Parts: sequence; structure tokens; C-alpha cells
Amino acid sequence: MPERIVLAIETSCDETAVAILRGGTLLASEVASQIALHQPYGGVVPEVAARDHLRMIRPVLNKALATAHLAIGDIGAFAATRGPGLATSLMIGMSAAKSLAVALERPFLAINHLEGHLLSPFFRVPGGVRPAVGLIVSGGHTLLVDLEGVGRYHVLGQTLDDAAGEAFDKIGKLLGLPYPGGPHVNQLGLNGNPARYDFPRSMIGTDDFNFSFSGLKTSVRYLLPKLAEYKIEDLCASFQEAIVEVLVAKTMRAAAETGRPTIAVSGGVSCNSRLRENFADTCAAHGIELLLAEPQLCTDNAAMIAYVAAQRLNLGEASPLILDIDPNLKLVG
Repeated sequence: MPERIVLAIETSCDETAVAILRGGTLLASEVASQIALHQPYGGVVPEVAARDHLRMIRPVLNKALATAHLAIGDIGAFAATRGPGLATSLMIGMSAAKSLAVALERPFLAINHLEGHLLSPFFRVPGGVRPAVGLIVSGGHTLLVDLEGVGRYHVLGQTLDDAAGEAFDKIGKLLGLPYPGGPHVNQLGLNGNPARYDFPRSMIGTDDFNFSFSGLKTSVRYLLPKLAEYKIEDLCASFQEAIVEVLVAKTMRAAAETGRPTIAVSGGVSCNSRLRENFADTCAAHGIELLLAEPQLCTDNAAMIAYVAAQRLNLGEASPLILDIDPNLKLVG
């Protein structure tokens, strides 16, 4: 039996994305970014995001079909992000995928955005999804997960306040860097001294797997007025190192306690070069397999949604059309 072609739509926040997947082959992955629209506000404005999704959903869908050299009738199943995310943005992607599924009498799958991130490091990896400790680290989420297999997850810990990516962006804004600040902090930090400022490593020694980054952000805020002058590269490098050390230390301890031989890292912050370098060195030293999501799968995209949908289809699953969006959807429970 030929493998079903899956078309997935991702509109959880400020990216309008469509991807088409056949088996393990990604036929198309198109993303229309809204960064320029939200830049003047220093953050995502929900109404602006929703209006642009409405404007872009059809051209992005058509572009994906053209890239894949397919007609809409060739699609075997439709998927969309159900949550978490902005309600008005989620509604657009879910409504579009449901409408196409009904019109063409195809299966529909509502996908958890967090599960998309969690499984993205396994995409195109021989053997596919396998037991691992997963770290999802993004602008809105910081989660440590014990991953047994597709659909079998146990949350080990999460942030108690700011997500790591949120902390990066807030510090970027504090330093006057363009929105989003995270990539700029990373780039400047490459040329800085990570030991110049001794920022707190919050909760690094606690006996749980939770995180806290608001104290680190506050530490930077209080330090700046005390500095007559400073080298921004050193400040970015020191701030970045504090976050990276906590993320790596907690993830490695989770792997040791669960006995998982693999660590899978995903989410927008997993693009951070220092995080990747530290994880690579530490995992190599401890004989642990490291899987990092491909850069194009780290930020919001529909390819990861299509990948999860394909896994679910292989398990014989589909979603009822009456299923609604859930802006606060959890990975488990």
C-alpha cells in the first residue's frame, strides 16, 4: 500500500507554515514569517498575527503544492496544530485543514505543537522515534520529557516562570537589540567572554528537573545601571552561558536518572550555537547519543507537524472534526 501524503498547517503564533510529507520524504516546507510586522511592537500582537494568517494561508498552501508538484486531490490526509498557541491564530490553521479534509473526504489530525517539537530531532534519523530524554526549549516553553515512544511521554520538569527563549528575547530588548533578541544575543556572545560576569545558575543544584530564568533576567537588569561602561559581547556571552549550563546540566542528570541512552533537543533556542556546542561536548564525554533538530525544524514550522501526523496515521489514529483548538494544550494530560 502506497504511503499517504500528509499536508500539515502550522499557525500557532506568527508563522504561516505549510508542509507536505510522503513517508520520510519532505516534499515541501513553506513558511511565511511575520517578524517584520511585529518588530515595531517588540513582540507578537495577536490580532496582527491572525489577520496576516488569513492573508497568507492560501498563497502559502498553493506554494507548497507547487513545490511538491502535487494537486490538492493528491493529498491523503490533512493535519493542523491544535495548540498551544494564540487562539485566533490556531483557529485559522485548524479551520483550513478541517475544511480540506471534509471537502476531499480525507482523514484529519489535530496535532500538539509541543509534540511536534519533541519528535522533530528524529526526523530523517535512521530508526525513527526511540526512547530518549527530550528537551524542548523555545520562546514559550522549556520542558524536560521522558520519551518512551510516539504518544508515550512523561514530563520530568518545566520552567516555573520565564521560558529560556523568553529570557533571551527580554534581555535582547533590554540591551536595545532588534526583535527577536535571542539570535542577536547568540551572535554577539560568540565574540564575548562568557566568564566576564557571574550570573546566577538558578535551580541548577535542586533535586528536581524544573527551571527558573526570571532571576537571571532580573540580575542582568540590576547590573546594567551599575556599569559605567561594558562590552555588550561579554554581557551576552555571560548571560548565554548561564542559561546553557543549567539546560545542559539538568538534561544530563535526567538522562542519568532515567537511563535513556539518547538526548533529543528541539525548539527555537536549540539553534543557539553555544547550546549545541556544550551539548555535543558533554554527550560525547558521557557516551550519550545526541539528536538535535535540524535548524529549519527548530523554529515554528509545519514539517514537524506533518511528521507527527504521519506517526499518528501509522498507528491508525485520526481526530474527530468536532475537536476544537486548545490554546493551553499540555503535552501530557
